[in-house]
Amino acid sequence: MEVVSPKDCSVSSSPFSSPNIGALLKIKVITWSQQTGLPVSVRVRVKDKMFNLHKFPLTSKSGYFKKHLTDASEVELPETFPGGPETFEMIAMFVYGSSTLIDPFNVVALRCAAEFLEMTEDHCSGNLCERFDLYLNQVVLQSWDDTLIALQRCQMLLPWSEYLLIVSRCIESLAFMACMEVLDPERRRDTPVVTVEELASQAWSCEIMKDVVSQDLWMRDLIALPFDFFKRVIGSLRKQGMKEKYVSPIIVFYANKWVLSKKARQFWESSCDEIGEGGLNSKPSVILQGVVDLLPVGDKARKVIPVGFYFALLSRSLELGLRTESKAKLQEQITSLLHFSQVEDFLVPESGAELKSSSMELETMESIISSYVASNSNVNHAPEAGNFRVAEMWDAYLFNVAADPDMEPKRFMELIERVPPSYRQNHYPLYRTTNSFLKTHPGISEDDKGAVCKYLDCQRLSQEACIEAVQNELMPLRLIVQALFLQQLNTHKAFKECSDSFRYAHCGDMSGSLSSSRCPYSASQNPGESPYTDKPELSSRPLSFLLQKDNAMQNFKFSTTEYESTSFRIQNLEQELMSLKRSLQLHNIVTKAEPNLAKSQKIKPCGLETRSLSKRRNPIGQATSCISSVNFASQRRYASRLLKIFHRITLFGSRKLKRKPGTPSQLSK
Repeated sequence: MEVVSPKDCSVSSSPFSSPNIGALLKIKVITWSQQTGLPVSVRVRVKDKMFNLHKFPLTSKSGYFKKHLTDASEVELPETFPGGPETFEMIAMFVYGSSTLIDPFNVVALRCAAEFLEMTEDHCSGNLCERFDLYLNQVVLQSWDDTLIALQRCQMLLPWSEYLLIVSRCIESLAFMACMEVLDPERRRDTPVVTVEELASQAWSCEIMKDVVSQDLWMRDLIALPFDFFKRVIGSLRKQGMKEKYVSPIIVFYANKWVLSKKARQFWESSCDEIGEGGLNSKPSVILQGVVDLLPVGDKARKVIPVGFYFALLSRSLELGLRTESKAKLQEQITSLLHFSQVEDFLVPESGAELKSSSMELETMESIISSYVASNSNVNHAPEAGNFRVAEMWDAYLFNVAADPDMEPKRFMELIERVPPSYRQNHYPLYRTTNSFLKTHPGISEDDKGAVCKYLDCQRLSQEACIEAVQNELMPLRLIVQALFLQQLNTHKAFKECSDSFRYAHCGDMSGSLSSSRCPYSASQNPGESPYTDKPELSSRPLSFLLQKDNAMQNFKFSTTEYESTSFRIQNLEQELMSLKRSLQLHNIVTKAEPNLAKSQKIKPCGLETRSLSKRRNPIGQATSCISSVNFASQRRYASRLLKIFHRITLFGSRKLKRKPGTPSQLSK
C-alpha cells in the first residue's frame, strides 16, 4: 500500500513534459529581448527560485501582475501559490507564446495557477484559464484513466481544485462512466459485474475479497482513491441511479483494502507510530467511521452485503474505539441478518490478559443474541428454521468460550440462557459445550454440575449422543439415568416395530384371503370373483413394505449393540443404586421411630432435584426430564423398579452376546 505525498511528487511533473523547462524558458526570454530590444525588467520570486522576465508579457495577460508590478520591479509569490516553481515556469512559457505540451498530469496545476494569477478573458482573449478548461472538459474528462490522474492531482492542490470545481467534475465523470460500465450498452463485457451476493453464505475472508475485486479493474481504481473523494463518488453513483447491489460491493472492497486486511493493519500501525496519532483521530478510525456511514441500512442491505463483513467491521471498531452510535448501527444490522451468518464470523475473545468471560467481544455477542431474541419474541408463531440455526451457532460459539478456566458456573449458565429452550431443536452442540466446560472445571461441586447440565434434554439428542453421555464420567447421575430411561423406551419401541413387522409379514399366510386392518397387504376379494381363478402370488410385497421391514431389522440390531456397549456403565449404576436403596431402608427405620418428623422431612438422593409429591404419569414413549425427590416410600419403590429394569437390560444383553449368529430369534418364529 503506497500513499504519494506532495513532497514526493510535484503536482506539475509529467512523464510527457520536457525535463528542460527552465532552459527553454531562458531561451524564450533571450529571444524576446532580441526581437523587441527590451531587456528584462522584473524579477519574480517563487519560493527559493528567482525568475528574470519582461514586464509587458506578464501584465498584458495576468491581472495579478498588473496590480503588483505597477510601481515595483520585483514581486514574490506567496507560499500558497499552487504548483510551486515548476508550475510557474510552464505558465511563463505560455506567457511568451510557447506551445508547451499539456497533459492530464499537469493540467490541474496549470489551471489552478492561472486562476491565482487572474489569467482570464478579461485581460486577454483566449487566455490560459479558458484554454485549460477546454482541455479538461474535452480531453481529460472523456477518459477514465485521465480523469483518475487528474483527480489524484487535485488532492495536492486543495482548496484551489475544489474552488474551481475540478474535483466535482472529475467525480461526476467517474460516476457516469462507472454506470455505463455496469449497463454496458455496447456489450463489451464478457463477464457480469462483480457482486458479493454469492459470498453471503460463506465466512468472511479478506483474501477472497482481494481476489474478487481484481476481476473488475474499474472497481480496483475506485478503491485506490482517497476516502474524501471515494465517499463522494459513492454518493454520485447512487444519485445517478446505480443499483445498490453494485454500489455496496465497492464499499466492501474499499473497507477491506484500507481497514480490514492484514496489510492495511500493518501499514496504519507503522504510520501511526511515525506520526504519533492514535484513537478516534487516527486515519483508520476516520476511514472506518466513514465506511459505516456509507453502508446501507434496513432491507437495502439484505443479501447485498455479507453479514460476515459487518462482524469484521464491528471487531475492528472495538479495536479502534469507534463511536457508540456506529457500533450500535453495526450491531443492529447484524441482528437483522444473524440467521444468515456463520459461526466463524462471531467475535472471538482474544487470548490475553483479559478474561474471556468478561471480554468486550463476548459482551457484544451477548447483546446481539439478546437483541435477536427480543426482536423475535413479539412475533406469535412457532420458532423458524433461522432461530434453530442461531441457537446451534450460539452453542457452538460457547464451545470455545467454555474452555476459559476462570469462568464461573453461574456466568456459564447465563450465557446458555441467552437463547430460549424453544430455539434449541438439537441439543448436541449444547452437550459438547457443557462437556467442554466440565472438562475445564473438574473441581466444581455436584450441585453446580447438576445445575449446568439441567439445560440438556436427552429427548433432543441422537442415539449416538445418548450413548456418549451415558459413558461420559463427567455427566451427573440424573442426566445418565434420563438417557438410559430414554434409551429403554426407544429400544422397547424398536422391539415392538420389529415384532409387528414379522407379524405383518406372515399375516397373509395365516389369514388366507380374508382382508384385515392389521394386514393391509392381504388381497381383497370382490363378491363377483371366483375364489378358484388364478391370481398373482401373495408373496410379492411392495417396496415400501420391504423398506419398512429392513428399517425395523436395523433398529433391532442397533439397539442390541448399544446395550452391549453400555453394560459396564449400567453395572456401575447398579452399585450406586444399591447403596441408595440401603440408605433408604435405613432411613425408613428411622422414620418409623419418629413419625411426626418423617411427615415433614424430605431428602435429595444423590444430589437430585426436588419433585412434587403428586405422581405424574407420562405417556408411553415420553421420558421424564429429571428424577426429583419424593417421599421415602416412593423413592424406595422407584429405586427397586430401576434395579429390576437394569437387571433385565443386562440379562438381555448377555443373552444376545451368547446367541450364535445362525440361531434364529424367537421373534422370527
